This record gives sequence, structure tokens and C-alpha cells, in this order.
Amino acid sequence: MAIKICTIGELLVEFLAKKANQRFDETGEFVGPYPSGAPAIFADQVAKLGFSVVFFSCVGRDAFGKMCVARLKQDGVITQGIASHSKANTGSAFVSYRGQHDRDFIFNIPNSACGLLSFDHVDEKLLEGCSHLHVMGSSLYSFRVIDAMRKAIDIIKGNGGTISFDPNLRKEMLNIPEMVQSFEYIMEFTDIFLPSESEVSYFARQPQASQAETAQQLLDKGIKHIAVKCGQQGANYYGRDAQGQMVTLHVDSYPSTLIDPTGAGDCFGATFVSLLLAGYPVEKALRYANASGALAVAKLGPMEGTSTLAELERLVNPS
Repeated sequence: MAIKICTIGELLVEFLAKKANQRFDETGEFVGPYPSGAPAIFADQVAKLGFSVVFFSCVGRDAFGKMCVARLKQDGVITQGIASHSKANTGSAFVSYRGQHDRDFIFNIPNSACGLLSFDHVDEKLLEGCSHLHVMGSSLYSFRVIDAMRKAIDIIKGNGGTISFDPNLRKEMLNIPEMVQSFEYIMEFTDIFLPSESEVSYFARQPQASQAETAQQLLDKGIKHIAVKCGQQGANYYGRDAQGQMVTLHVDSYPSTLIDPTGAGDCFGATFVSLLLAGYPVEKALRYANASGALAVAKLGPMEGTSTLAELERLVNPS
């Protein structure tokens, strides 16, 4: 089945601390730059799977921006939606690891080139044929980009398409009021919801609600598919059967050597969404999504672990 996916948001370079528990207020060594940005990683993974994906963002007219665009283009992403700015530099992020999964970030996104992404950057011609829009919570960092997202939602929903939403909460960005305020609006249009296990409670009506209770509430609001990312514990799925009753499914993770968790959730979401839209059964799409996350964490660098469908098949169905 031919599908074309769109996503919008930050494209940046990332620098990784060489030592665990490295402080940002002390001199230390970092490795990089690596192409990054949650929606950029999502788009790269979709393209690596062989599906058509267009990405809207902004970079500076600098070496970092050229490197990021070249990497996405090399992997098959439609990059005509990426604008180049002379008034701002390409965005950046510095990452320090406090443990296997705990990370601290310093972001330069709202004041960088991708912070200038706006309504006018979403070219309707590039959206022709797009049947799906993926929204990253980390990309809702200004009213300008939210307006751009709304434009894409209106066009794609107006053409009968669907929306997926990954909250991708970052404590360093939750002090941006536009981001928090936009979540409720995005959820009204969401068909596929992709929270991590720790993010589910953020969307619960009752503070003590279980994951299943929260999923039921979200399904009642109109969301059709919920895939909860549980890391090394695999993934949980919630949906409805033909009679309208909630169905649940758990799929285990795949063994992997954890080197860098950044980008694993983006790869999971890209794989699950792409394969679900392509007609794969939910359980198979979920297994391949888990495999995508397992391969992603085994490589250093947020985009270095994106994988092809053949690589996923070798992990899911070893000979």
C-alpha cells in the first residue's frame, strides 16, 4: 500500500557527553555533532523503511544545517520542506546521561532557525498525497510552529487523513506555555497516540488512574489506537474490537545492548505508524516497532540507529 506521511518540527545537531553524570556547569568532553530532532528521527526512520515522508523544518545557512539536510536526503526523506535561514543558526542540544534512561538536556530550539518555522513554511503542494501527519510534543515550542501544525492538520484531516501524536515530554521544555496549552487541542484530532509509560499519567483525568483506565478514557474521546512504549518491558496496545469493546495487547521487547536511548521512541513510533498505515496487523506492527527501538539503542547517536525493513525482519524472524 502506497502511503505518504508528513511531520513538522525541530531539526538540530546534538552533542553527547562522553562521561556519565557529566555536569553542564563544569568543563567536560562531548562527542558530535549528530543530526537530531525528534520529528527528524521519525522522518528518517519512515524513509529507511521505504515509505514516502515529507519533513518541514528550518535550519541555518551553516555547516550544521547542511549536514542535517544531507543526512535526511541521503536516507530518502523529502527535504524540500526544510527552509534555510540567514538570520538564525541551526538548533542544537547538549545531552548528559545520569543513568541508562535518565538524561539532562540543554536545548537551543525556540531561538534557533527551527524556532522560525511558521504557517507559511507549510507548502500545500508538498502535502499533496499525504494521508497522515505525525505530531511530536517537543515540536510545539512556539505559537508559530503550532500555527504551522494546525495548517497541516486542517489540510490532512480535510482530505480524510489521520493524525498520530507522540507527547515526547521533556522537563526542560515544559516551561514553554504554548507547548502545554497545545496538547489538548492536538489530542482532539489524534487517531494514533504514542506515549511512553511514564507519560500516560500526564493525560489521565484522575491522578491515581491505571494505564488501562486512562487508555479507556482516551479511546472514549475518539482516539483509535494507543501504543504505550515501555522500553525494556516492551509495549502495550489499547484499541477497540468490532463490537466497540476495549482490547489490550502486550508485546515483549527484543534483547539489545543499550548504548544510547535517544531516538529509540521516535524509531518505535515511526515503525508502528508506518506499518499500521500500510496494513500490517496491530501485533505485527508492534513487534516490528519494538525491534526498531532495540536496534536504535544499540548505536551511539540519536539518528544512527534507524533501520531498514530487512534489518527489522532479521531481528523479528531470525533464521
